[in-house]
Amino acid sequence: MTGLNQRMETARLSLRAPRPDDADAIFAFASDPEVTRFVGWPRHESRAATRAFLEFSAAEWERWPAGPLVIESRDGGDVIGSTGLAFETPYRATTGYVLAKRYWGRGFATESLTAVLAVAEKLGVQRLFAHCHAEHAASARVLERCGFALEGTLRRYLVFPNLDAARAQDVLCYARVFGRREAGRD
Repeated sequence: MTGLNQRMETARLSLRAPRPDDADAIFAFASDPEVTRFVGWPRHESRAATRAFLEFSAAEWERWPAGPLVIESRDGGDVIGSTGLAFETPYRATTGYVLAKRYWGRGFATESLTAVLAVAEKLGVQRLFAHCHAEHAASARVLERCGFALEGTLRRYLVFPNLDAARAQDVLCYARVFGRREAGRD
């Protein structure tokens, strides 16, 4: 790994780059219709889709200083979800998160996103943004709790393939800006 230590620890979680031996654990949550309802990637219908994600992840880690991350519980070491950074440029990246259903509502999304924010700032990201389906209130609350500012609603902006692959949906655009403050603005 070029930009990130092998493992990043929080109070209850470890975040690290995905490995091939994570395939079964990733497939378990990435194939769950309820978990993947509001994500921007197709639900994993087969383990081949999970292997393709692992190949994509490895390529991102080769190209950029960070990439997708699995979220492990420090209590037992189970892979409980994923998060990470997707770079558009060396100074602009996007983030997101997904957790297995049994881990919802326990603060793990906020805890993992807080860690990703620290990594982004350390790596020199100036703008970190996230798109959230306009009806996904729980995700919007996590972003707001982590200091992301709502920049607006992007109408018919993204296709959510697990909702309706034929129609783009409205999304809320949230962002965190790092670095120098200018005249009262972040």
